[in-house]
Amino acid sequence: MSIKVTHIKPEFTDERGFISRLVDDDSIHFRAVLLITSKAGSSRANHYHKKDSHYVYCLSGKFRYSEKDMSKKNSEKQSVILKPGDLVLSRKMIAHSMEFLEDTVFLAITSEPREQEKYERDTVRLKF
Repeated sequence: MSIKVTHIKPEFTDERGFISRLVDDDSIHFRAVLLITSKAGSSRANHYHKKDSHYVYCLSGKFRYSEKDMSKKNSEKQSVILKPGDLVLSRKMIAHSMEFLEDTVFLAITSEPREQEKYERDTVRLKF
């Protein structure tokens, strides 16, 4: 397993600005888009989902994103640094964590609803 990071570039530019395609994926049906802010020195995630897959897109800031495949007994944790314009897909059964190196704003685009009760049933928390 290796973390696939896609750096999103504009696909159309004119005098008004640009258009970038963040996601074009028929394999995932999206249920929620979350705008999340995080302060430098904080952390998020430290869990995996039984059903949910979600894209993480960095709008501003910088953070260490780590993953471990929980469906494979001897998988190892891997990490990358995400910066503005970077996109990564967190699939189900992949533990993930985020350590914020700068104040950061990112989007989480999810395949499952984010109503708190449903979210908690799908989430397995751990120390990562």
